[in-house]
Amino acid sequence: MTTIDSRIYVDGHRTASPPDLKDVADDLERSGGVAWIGLLDPSEDDLETVAARFGLHPLAVEDAHKGHQRAKLERYGETVFVVIRPAWYDDRAERVDIGEVHLFVGPRFVITVRHGDRLDLTAARDALEAEPEFLGRGPEAMLTAFLDAIVDGYAPVVAGLVNDIDEVEDSLFGRGNVDPALSKRIYNLLSQVIALQRAIGPLPDMVQGLLRGADRYGTGDEVQNRLRNVLDHTLRVTERIDGSRSLLENALTVHSTLVSLEQNDAMRRMSSASLAQGEESRRLAEETIDQGEQVKKISSWAAILFTPTLIAGIYGMNFDHMPELHWTWGYPFALTLMVGFGVGLWGVFKWRRWL
Repeated sequence: MTTIDSRIYVDGHRTASPPDLKDVADDLERSGGVAWIGLLDPSEDDLETVAARFGLHPLAVEDAHKGHQRAKLERYGETVFVVIRPAWYDDRAERVDIGEVHLFVGPRFVITVRHGDRLDLTAARDALEAEPEFLGRGPEAMLTAFLDAIVDGYAPVVAGLVNDIDEVEDSLFGRGNVDPALSKRIYNLLSQVIALQRAIGPLPDMVQGLLRGADRYGTGDEVQNRLRNVLDHTLRVTERIDGSRSLLENALTVHSTLVSLEQNDAMRRMSSASLAQGEESRRLAEETIDQGEQVKKISSWAAILFTPTLIAGIYGMNFDHMPELHWTWGYPFALTLMVGFGVGLWGVFKWRRWL
């Protein structure tokens, strides 16, 4: 049997700590007190044994064995079955760890079934034993004290989340450049807040359900007052969680907007640079075209001047036997040939718009 702690209380004082389940049942029969039994990861056979001893409902026993239940409160005759999800926050990893505890609360017993050894109920039991007058009010007082301890444990979790949200806001609005990786941190925090919201969300209805049934099941005034205090704390925690979720959702939207604006600015700067580069390329192209025009003009004039030079060079050669050397019209013919070729080339280049 996975019993990790069992205590018998009579009039709010512990009278025994039986080592096994059979001893618990015998001590209860003799003393007429109330038992608090703690189980850690019990097997199906263990739960069946406990169910047979204390008359637990099979559906509740099945839920306690399977685990992974949402927070809830159900009544099976005189037994109340409660599932509650305690939480812890790892600030370094920015992770919310959520546990699971099942409680069977009967007329003369409180049985806690834990999955995982993260939650230690010893401190809660010791704190309750320090109030024997309240403890003497029976199992519902034990349940109320347990709920109070779990709800108080949510406060540091919410405080850790709020501190991380403040850091996100500082990063979001306190820097000149928007960090694209910040969206991942916001999303991770948001998922942790949603997980905690699901764990805590049913608690107000659960406590209100206990208060609504107080008169019917004979719950004392002092227990009801403590339940109202637990309800007030629960509502405060749920309001803070709801507010944290809204802040993170807004932060995610704002961050996405800022990233989009920064990307738009970057695109605009790139477009401006591209336009400037295009303008520079256009200017260089115009200069190249202009240079090409100048080269064509120079080449055209060079060709026009080259023809007379060629003719003059030919007739300037001092050979004895040249056809036109002693011809009367040789000189005018050479000049005419030079001018004719020059004018002809000029006309051709002008027609091709090189000049």
